Amino acid sequence: MDDLLTIAGKAYSSRLLVGTGKYKDFTETREAVLASGAQIVTVAIRRTNIGQDPNAPSLLDALPPSEFTYLPNTAGCYSADDAVRTLRLARELLDGHTLVKLEVLGDPHTLFPNMPETLKAAQTLVKEGFEVMVYCSDDPIQAKMLEDIGCVAVMPLASLIGSGMGVLNPWNVQLVRDAVKVPVLLDAGVGTASDAAIAMELGCDGVLMNTAIALAKDPVRMARAM
Repeated sequence: MDDLLTIAGKAYSSRLLVGTGKYKDFTETREAVLASGAQIVTVAIRRTNIGQDPNAPSLLDALPPSEFTYLPNTAGCYSADDAVRTLRLARELLDGHTLVKLEVLGDPHTLFPNMPETLKAAQTLVKEGFEVMVYCSDDPIQAKMLEDIGCVAVMPLASLIGSGMGVLNPWNVQLVRDAVKVPVLLDAGVGTASDAAIAMELGCDGVLMNTAIALAKDPVRMARAM
């Protein structure tokens, strides 16, 4: 496949990124990720063991970093300081790995991004040498600010995290796409394979999803559909 997705200087043949949470076990996680064809997997550092607990099963055994590009994320963080601290830990656990997904949430109900704190964290992380992909609002002005800070990709939400409501504001997604030169990956709320197709038709460079696959009746079959 010649039409590659390039993020932080590395090319990928798949434009689907998948999460690793909410599966019944790491075996199912691996089966679904393989079925999806995804090469980048995002990992919630606060919820998933990648070495924090040496006595518990580790995701690193199910999805070896030699096979997949890890994208540690800051799910569950509500301040810039919290997010920065979490990604510094991820860098230590993954032997200096610098590609990360930043998300700073505004509240535990909507899981909307707190953009002032997101911008603050992005500035710190970029200065420290991280390659930052960032969950953000579907606001072209904010997206351009993140690009100017030095983020390697912006990830506007389609709708509420985990909701499966699809792309609620396609016009804004297009505005974000037009505003920045870095990759735009639709994040949050993608519930069906047709939602993913809509995202690509809007000009997105890729799609990230977790809940739609992990909580499907048949996660492996849904992963293959996505």
